[in-house]
Amino acid sequence: MNKSRALPAVAALALVSVCVCAPAQAQQADKKMSFFATSANPGKGADLGGLAGADQYCQSLAAAVGAGKHTWRAYLSTTAAGGGKRVDARDRIGKGPWYNAKGVLIAKNVDDLHTNPNLSKQTILTEKGTMVNGRGDTPNMHDILTGSDSQGRAIVGGTADTTCSNWTRGADGGSAMVGHSDRQGLREDVAAKSWNSTHPSRGCSMPQLRASGGAGMFYCFAAK
Repeated sequence: MNKSRALPAVAALALVSVCVCAPAQAQQADKKMSFFATSANPGKGADLGGLAGADQYCQSLAAAVGAGKHTWRAYLSTTAAGGGKRVDARDRIGKGPWYNAKGVLIAKNVDDLHTNPNLSKQTILTEKGTMVNGRGDTPNMHDILTGSDSQGRAIVGGTADTTCSNWTRGADGGSAMVGHSDRQGLREDVAAKSWNSTHPSRGCSMPQLRASGGAGMFYCFAAK
């Protein structure tokens, strides 16, 4: 074998090996991004570590795509049940405006967000700029945890759990109000098409959240 011809081939193979092994850079979100749906659940179903844990998760996901300069808040409500403190999701997220990971305006302010938002399967994107699986996709993941009514407030009255024990329960039992990220449901009424308040989940564990069409995801907003 001619050694002079073999050497370039070896060098080329080494170069290919280096290129394959080099780590890929994290996808950067549009610099205006101030809203996203989490691309995954933290790992314990609806046990998000309370509001503080959910906020921290939003912050870490945003930082991973270059948007960590903002203060991020989870769009989640809590109730006074069990000695907790009532908190309305709409009061946690700042004043707006908010843009998705592609730089598309989704709402000008809090009132706009809850009356006429630009929210659909095409605009409710994860921090990575990807769409959330919806009705007709496999698996369906459109159930987004909110614990809120259509106006972004905690649900009061009654005895049903609507926040999975204020986002500290990830086991069987309990429930949380969810919205549909694709704004589609089995019915054609307003609730079925709500992005933030459609129906209660079947439970708080990951298997129960998946069973009702979700993946334990939630919304994050840049509060400032």
